[in-house]
Amino acid sequence: MADRVTVIGWDGSPLTSAARSALSAATLVAGAAHHLALPEVPPAAERIRLGSVDLAARRIAGHRGTAVVLADGDPGFFGVVRILRAPEHGLEVEVVPAVSSVAAAFARAGMPWEDARIVVAHQRTLRRAVNVCRAHPKVAVLTSPGAGPAELALLLDGVHRTFVVCEELGTDREQVSVLTSDRAADHAWRDPNVVLVIGGVGAGGAGTPAVPWLMGQDPGVRSVRGWGLPAEEYAPEGYGPRGHVPGAIPPTRHGAGEDPALRAAQLARLGPRVGDLVWDIGCAGGAFAVEAARFGAAVIAVDTDPAACARTEAAARRHGVPLQTVPGRAPHVLENLPEPDVVRIAAGGVPVVTACTDRRPERIVAHASTRDEAEAIGTALADGGYAVESLLLQTVGLDPHDWSERERSVVFLLAGRRSDGAP
Repeated sequence: MADRVTVIGWDGSPLTSAARSALSAATLVAGAAHHLALPEVPPAAERIRLGSVDLAARRIAGHRGTAVVLADGDPGFFGVVRILRAPEHGLEVEVVPAVSSVAAAFARAGMPWEDARIVVAHQRTLRRAVNVCRAHPKVAVLTSPGAGPAELALLLDGVHRTFVVCEELGTDREQVSVLTSDRAADHAWRDPNVVLVIGGVGAGGAGTPAVPWLMGQDPGVRSVRGWGLPAEEYAPEGYGPRGHVPGAIPPTRHGAGEDPALRAAQLARLGPRVGDLVWDIGCAGGAFAVEAARFGAAVIAVDTDPAACARTEAAARRHGVPLQTVPGRAPHVLENLPEPDVVRIAAGGVPVVTACTDRRPERIVAHASTRDEAEAIGTALADGGYAVESLLLQTVGLDPHDWSERERSVVFLLAGRRSDGAP
């Protein structure tokens, strides 16, 4: 085992005295090609070109001598330190940090970044990274070959964002480009690069407190407390307890499918989370779509009625969450949408359920007002390979003054969980 392993971060600045001292004593140096070309690397040291960090860690573990690993930016931030410290390698490391590439990218853009989401995009995680970019107004993406700015832009089709692409930070070839996401796919970008994806509700500081207290987007900003809120919380601007103000978007009609208790039960069974894409089919007033977005998920809200899409967009603006609306009739409008993780079906019946099961989301919820309709939906979910839960939900609103009944909702809830081992 190596006598000592020092991990040195490099951001293009001259190496510190601690880093030079560690390098001068190294008998093995691992890093990228531009790291191994640094004049401070001892000529007699064994050199390992970093491709797989795991393979390099095994070589280092078997080396008798002093090892140094060079890495771009802060190696403890989405970097090599995690792999080197994995129990299977048994390596104890000392770290000489540098400015992280994310901090450098935001510095080049002249932007604060305590309110940013930070994701790593590999080919296997690219879709989830894109969903974070859909759902949050400020995201830094650490890219990789095959999962770079062009691929991000292609998967963000239909969602407008500004890209700040920082190529080869800290080198003589550093370049920073600012362009709209629809143009990013037309360029060939150099690796390594970091992409800042900016836009959507809340971008540019809207809704951000004057003195931030939490890294990442504050979940309390512009949001009321709680879930399964009354429909009035999602009424469009200009509509309230005193009625409809002329010129405002007309409110949706609230039926059994819009009952807050049903919405809360649907959210509980879908469990939308950061990195997910939620389809809300039949978005009506936007209550479900907005609450799913408040969990940090990306949301595409679909409705045949353009006014419903307008109500949903207004509710999203009011609550400070980004989402995308798509007017059109399901199931046909679903064909060109990106793959969902979870789906809520409020309209369309069995044909829409079947179209959704064909796309294999992890979970699907739907509701029905009659037993026959519920049985048909449950059968369609089961035929599509989903384990089905069926419930009859009844809620009765009471007047707290005399406990008289104000309103009643009775609805069947159908929840499908993919039965092929998915979580």
